[in-house]
Amino acid sequence: MSDWLSLAKRSFFYSLSMFWIWIIGQQWIYFMDFTWYEETQSIVWLTITFVAAAEMLLPIKRLYRFILEAIVILYIIHRELVRYWVYTPSGALSDRIAQYVEHMSPYVWIALGAWLVMILSALLVGTKRRILLFSGMNVIAFCILDSFTPVNLWQEVAWTVFASLGWLVTEHFRRFQARFPAGWRRLRKYPLKILIHAAVLFSVMFVAGVSMPTVPPTLTDPYTAWIDTSGGSANAGDVSGDFVPAKESSSSGYSRNDSHLGGGFNFDYSPVMLVQSDKRGYWRGETRQIYTGSGWSDQGSRRGYEEVEAGTPLRSETPQADETEKLEQTVTMLSDNVYPVLFGAYHVSQIKSIENADGGKLLWDPQQSALHWNAMSKEPEYPKTYTVVSDIPVVPEDEIRGKTFKQLYGEHDVDESYLQIPKDFPERTRELAEQVTASGQTPYEKIGLLQNYLINNFRYTNQPDLSVKKSKDFVDGFLFEVKEGYCDYFSTSMVMMARSLQIPARWVKGYAPGVQQADSDMMNRQGGDFPEGGTYTVTNADAHSWAEIYFGPYGWVPVEATPGFNMPLLTHAEDSKPVAVPEVQEEQEPEVQNDVHAEETTQEHEGISGTAVAWITLAIVVLFAAYAAWLMRIPLRFFLVGVRKGQKLTPDQKVIVLTERWIQRLKRKGIRRDTHETLRESVKRWNQDMPALAPSLDRLLTLFEKARYSPAAVTEDEWKQVHMLSRELREAFKKTEDLAA
Repeated sequence: MSDWLSLAKRSFFYSLSMFWIWIIGQQWIYFMDFTWYEETQSIVWLTITFVAAAEMLLPIKRLYRFILEAIVILYIIHRELVRYWVYTPSGALSDRIAQYVEHMSPYVWIALGAWLVMILSALLVGTKRRILLFSGMNVIAFCILDSFTPVNLWQEVAWTVFASLGWLVTEHFRRFQARFPAGWRRLRKYPLKILIHAAVLFSVMFVAGVSMPTVPPTLTDPYTAWIDTSGGSANAGDVSGDFVPAKESSSSGYSRNDSHLGGGFNFDYSPVMLVQSDKRGYWRGETRQIYTGSGWSDQGSRRGYEEVEAGTPLRSETPQADETEKLEQTVTMLSDNVYPVLFGAYHVSQIKSIENADGGKLLWDPQQSALHWNAMSKEPEYPKTYTVVSDIPVVPEDEIRGKTFKQLYGEHDVDESYLQIPKDFPERTRELAEQVTASGQTPYEKIGLLQNYLINNFRYTNQPDLSVKKSKDFVDGFLFEVKEGYCDYFSTSMVMMARSLQIPARWVKGYAPGVQQADSDMMNRQGGDFPEGGTYTVTNADAHSWAEIYFGPYGWVPVEATPGFNMPLLTHAEDSKPVAVPEVQEEQEPEVQNDVHAEETTQEHEGISGTAVAWITLAIVVLFAAYAAWLMRIPLRFFLVGVRKGQKLTPDQKVIVLTERWIQRLKRKGIRRDTHETLRESVKRWNQDMPALAPSLDRLLTLFEKARYSPAAVTEDEWKQVHMLSRELREAFKKTEDLAA
């Protein structure tokens, strides 16, 4: 313990510097949220956190500390890769080691790079000039990225400035200790005073920054200027585009024809609907079962339709999760298009209300959980406003994870259409699915491995290069030749690879959540501190497709396989769900990046709001004012007594005021003074009862008698001695009480 304390004292300023570097490193991890996979982000965060803690707390030689850090980093990489389903270790120890070595790249290089940056920053950035240069480079980098990318980085800049100021203060005190050791020893006696002054200084600076009014910029940053010039929008999502020949592009939107998937598209930001909901959701439209090799057929999709009306419960022919949450959504259409379905979060259980229902019939498909709209007039109309209630499943992941094929599907009839595969489906696609999922034992594990394979190995783009496509099969061409695409490519591949493993799956299309509207209360919030619920604006650019996997008695579970999209799903084990998709988009798709980052920033990258900062700052200022008043209690007492007397107190009068003060303090401690006694008589009696108080009492009595009875004037130093002696008296009395106890 003594060694640790000795090291802590010697490396105190080094440890503080490491702490400030750790804060700056956090900001880069947050920025990389829209580029890195989730496992990469987690590995780097754990790496720099452990390195900072080890450098600050471990009392061992640097070489041994480095070895320990390297071992722990390798363990962190292994743990996170397994946790995020990048691979599942199996077999003997040698096999597990080989699997780990195979999958550790590039994660190990990113983690080691972060480790090296942390250590070199702490060792090389050791002067004020270097700190200013290092911090300035980080701030400038964030400002450039804020201007040239769709990412809002004001929080990262603020935290970097905060850490830089703290680092400069740390360096200032280090130099002060080296140059003035005696002054430093004296300063160490009052740590609270130092901390309070630093807290007030920092708080005032931050509250000033938070309180600054928002004004439009004089010069528009390049990214916004480019968006405005191109006539686009900085808010976009994935799409399901209509089929077009290669080298041609349609506009994004809810596709009517799914029989020929592929091609390219341009983003269309025309508004589709407003969805008012307490939770963010995927607005589900309809499903497809039959895969033709080039797309999806609606063959058999009209069997078993039931005509329903508002207020009627909607039954389901497939099992549902045992635990669900009710979610009500009100949809207001913004376009005049007539859609074949009504949209709602999975699984719609009731139509609560609907307007303009006279223009058509509502048809419910209990197998697909799809709510169809059949327009009846020659000039078809679509309901402008409707409210539906959905049952959102709460997925018990820990249970599903261990369920075998027999347990999930052995006792439950599975519709063969959900396992349908064309006769000419390429064999190499089946083999790829088996190879990717070889380490998984249960359907849940295999789905997680498929999902991660698609996300990690294929590139998102709305303009895939179809010139390299040779295969006639859409999925096969994507997996082995094109290797890039948008949601239809990823979702269809997910469904068909799952089916090739005898796992029932279906293709779903609808809309991604859209962009959450900000009301006046939200506009006053800082750092994206928005609530989850509210009103979402959905445009044609938010058209999307995804997969649903059937897990027997647990029903259908949506799975997102497209990079950059995050499926809102309630689970009992958030840390292990296979549907938690890393946030990744290609650099050439600025619209898509912006949408993903905006949504995730709202939900995951929440910081302290401006209101919270203001209240925290106010609390610190109030505490500082109270502390300052306590420090100035003696001058304040003199001032109040002087106001009553109508004159400034002389040193003699100050001694008398302080004498009355310490007498009152003794009285509160139970030391009485008789009314007939002079102060000399009382002090004599107190000395006899408590000899430990005699030295302080005698000197205080001498100063009082000089001030009251002597013609000689009391000096400034003498009345200050009364204050010091009263403190000594208090400490001596406290020791007497401790001995008595």
